[in-house]
Amino acid sequence: MAQHTSRRDLLRSIGVAGGAGMLYSAMGALGVAPVPDVRAEEYRAPQNSDFTLTGRSGKKVLILGGGIAGLATAYELGKAGYDCRILEAKGRPGGRNWTVRGGTKLTDLDGRTQTASFSKGQYMNAGPARLPQSHVTLEYCRELGVALEVFTNQNANAYIYHENSAALAGEAMRWRTAKADVYGYVSELLAKATDRGALDKELTADDKDRLIAFLRNFGAIKGKADDYAYAGTDRRGYSVEPGAAFEEGTVLGPVPSLSDVIASGVGQRFSFEFGYDQAMLMFQPVGGMDAIPYALAKAIGQDRITYGAKALEVSDLQDGAEVTYEDAQGRTRTQRADFVVAAVPPMIMARIKHNLGSDITAALKYAVPIPVGKVGLEYRSRWWETDEHIYGGITPTDTDLATIWYPSYGYQGQRGTLIGYYNFGANAVAYSDLPHAERVARAVSRGVKIHGEKYRTELDQSFSVAWHRTPHIEAGWVGWPSQSGPEYALLNKPAGHVYFAGDWLSHVIAWQHGAFTSARKVVTDIHERVMAA
Repeated sequence: MAQHTSRRDLLRSIGVAGGAGMLYSAMGALGVAPVPDVRAEEYRAPQNSDFTLTGRSGKKVLILGGGIAGLATAYELGKAGYDCRILEAKGRPGGRNWTVRGGTKLTDLDGRTQTASFSKGQYMNAGPARLPQSHVTLEYCRELGVALEVFTNQNANAYIYHENSAALAGEAMRWRTAKADVYGYVSELLAKATDRGALDKELTADDKDRLIAFLRNFGAIKGKADDYAYAGTDRRGYSVEPGAAFEEGTVLGPVPSLSDVIASGVGQRFSFEFGYDQAMLMFQPVGGMDAIPYALAKAIGQDRITYGAKALEVSDLQDGAEVTYEDAQGRTRTQRADFVVAAVPPMIMARIKHNLGSDITAALKYAVPIPVGKVGLEYRSRWWETDEHIYGGITPTDTDLATIWYPSYGYQGQRGTLIGYYNFGANAVAYSDLPHAERVARAVSRGVKIHGEKYRTELDQSFSVAWHRTPHIEAGWVGWPSQSGPEYALLNKPAGHVYFAGDWLSHVIAWQHGAFTSARKVVTDIHERVMAA
């Protein structure tokens, strides 16, 4: 047990130490790096009965931001009778939890406006799009009655597309085919090394026999008579499917060489499906991810949320806190409360005037905004299903698209909406520099290389989001140069009567789970403070 604990602690420390912290957060969201166990510590929501016989009562709490963290804070404190009010700058709840449908409008920081024209029933989840089984987000879906369906995160029929690799460049390879070849050749090499005595110091004779038996099955390699050779099997797929009578099917071929498979780099993709946060099964709300914030808003009470309210100043007072904001009509208003919870992105909060101290401002600026982009492409037919037998899943690429996502809803319907790129960093910035039509043209030109001309000719509608150019958001998420330094620690404590909450104050950044658990921490801290007063 001690060894297991130390290993886990080491992984945690590596993930958040020094300059690796920012990279870790981004890689974790992509599923290409391991993430810590995200099971939250046992949580007990505040209750009205907590105040029985104490003479105390719930206080007034003003919450900046109607994203998941802000909504969850109001929802949980409301269970104990706290008077919670949310000030949200946008005209809807959810923050980055945003589902784009026909009629959705966006004007970005560059003044460019889009209005979505998706068909009825079609949508894109512009922000979060999948829910791991271990995340507390599912607990809230159950509690709030949000219906779920399976989100297909990994699909053996999706592709891996590398056009910059040392071998097999420009060839769209099915995930199942790539995996069969990588596993097959790795098994061949390890079986040969074992049989030739390379592992005699590590393995007994029985161990060697058992390992080779495993490798024969794992890699589908032949027996000793063929020197444990990998030659390809039906695991690669079929060019002609097995059928009736005498149609045995034709196994996909030819099998590339060991050298080409290694040089192609396709094996680097498989860690995605092993990621703790990325492993199947995964889920999504029926009809769009925004079912979660709208359910939270309903439970809180729409009269407790003020939309179009842009915070201008936050003041910590001797007996509470005060917020000055501009309402949707442009009028300046001020509200006082016992506590304020700032559940807005740190770089946004850093620009709001406050009296919390220069160390707070510096800590807020220490978090690094990560550029993120997405485009939704609605097609007149679901050709990826009818022509290529792809039902959900993701195709990773080494192009500036990063990934293409196939929809996990509306199977075998008339129309469908892909995510044509979900990219990060420099690639997201490059796309965001373009007008929407040019973003789409650029993305489609890449997609045609994978799927052919139907990727262009069947396209009907589109909508793109550059989160780092979206008002009141300004990033897909943030990364920390270090989550073990004083900046992160400072913001996890109250600044007088002002608290901070968000996924950025968790070790599950870029997931709603991080926002929920951060909100739970703040709720617990406030409630314990009130009960102890």
